[in-house]
Amino acid sequence: MRRTSPAVRRRPPGSPFNTPEIPPPPIEQFTTGDRVSHDRYGLGRVLAVGEDDTVLIDFGAETYRIASPYAKLVKL
Repeated sequence: MRRTSPAVRRRPPGSPFNTPEIPPPPIEQFTTGDRVSHDRYGLGRVLAVGEDDTVLIDFGAETYRIASPYAKLVKL
């Protein structure tokens, strides 16, 4: 008995698996003095922006350096 390899199945044009790849959202740019909100630390103000896309932010009680990509950081 001979085995045959399975045929390559093409998806129909209306298939939900034919969705195009969605490009990632652009990385947000911050400047000194911007007001920001962080999910964990709260409201803050940008003190400095580094050349390697790090942002130094003053959240009132503490200052944090946050690196790119800024997943939980939103510009207000």
